[in-house]
Amino acid sequence: MAVKFGRPIQQKIGFMPLKPQAREAASPSLDLAVRMRRNRQNDWTRRMVRENTFTADDLIWPLFIMEGQNARTPVPSMPGVERLSVDQAVREAERAAKLAIPCLALFPYTDPKLRDETGSEALNPDNLVCRTLRAIKKEVPDIGLLADVALDPFTSHGHDGLLQEGVILNDETVAVLIKQALVQAEAGCDIIAPSDMMDGRIGAIRKGLDAAGFTNVSIMSYAAKYASVFYGPFRDAVGSSKTLTGDKRTYQMDPANTDEAIREVTLDVAEGADMLMVKPGMPYLDIIRRVKDSFAMPTFAYQVSGEYAMIMAAAQNGWLDGERAMWESLMAFKRAGADGMLTYFAPRVAEQLKGQK
Repeated sequence: MAVKFGRPIQQKIGFMPLKPQAREAASPSLDLAVRMRRNRQNDWTRRMVRENTFTADDLIWPLFIMEGQNARTPVPSMPGVERLSVDQAVREAERAAKLAIPCLALFPYTDPKLRDETGSEALNPDNLVCRTLRAIKKEVPDIGLLADVALDPFTSHGHDGLLQEGVILNDETVAVLIKQALVQAEAGCDIIAPSDMMDGRIGAIRKGLDAAGFTNVSIMSYAAKYASVFYGPFRDAVGSSKTLTGDKRTYQMDPANTDEAIREVTLDVAEGADMLMVKPGMPYLDIIRRVKDSFAMPTFAYQVSGEYAMIMAAAQNGWLDGERAMWESLMAFKRAGADGMLTYFAPRVAEQLKGQK
């Protein structure tokens, strides 16, 4: 290499211009006749092809009722849920009617002084549930009313049936449940909902109602009710958490079982149940699907207190988008086959649905 003035003289190297090249070829197009994403690309297409939809007609709103006048008491373990005096329950029934919620479910917080070993207050035709039934029917006659049939809100030991030496008596309990159902029907209840899980209670209650002339009162059976930890906040709301002795595993179902659920439902259908319920809801979507597929009957899921409380707690801590979690959880019930659901989100959902119209 030559050097000039102390610096190397670089040869001028000419570069032949490259021929223009085509842009880098695009990724090869897949030869697909079916592209599932086409129906997802716009909001309107997603709505148009949606397999399951949600309306206020799908809702049953559970209400907790208590003694008093113009009173509301928050349930600490269920944010946004309150115990209501009878007059306030009537106001909420009026609200439900305006929101097109078809049915309310009533659960009492019984004064501890009225609780006893046999749950005798359940048979009082002027008890809290019966007074609420009459008051709502008087003011909001066209709304449906569902009443729980079981003794746990009324017993001093917190069990759903009669307790003798640590054993829940089946047949003796059923005899009491028939009477409880009758006082509720006389007060205006539209749907009797036995949640006790005693053997044979659906047939016995159906015979009792028919014999008393209540042939048009329906029965929604808690057909597959599991012994679940998710009931905890509900027991706070009705006041049985502190009174319950032992557990309910001798009459509520083992969470490990699915075939047993089908046997339970089969019996309740044969005994005259008009509608079926699976409880809890979200942990038992497989049961909802099996029940609906097997019986093709009106099937409801109960999104129980623990399910509600988990979503609310996560939302309040910023761990979940509460609104989206609410909707996703409810749609899961519809997708699993439920015709409707009992949910504490009912008024919030109905308000949003009304706002969309």
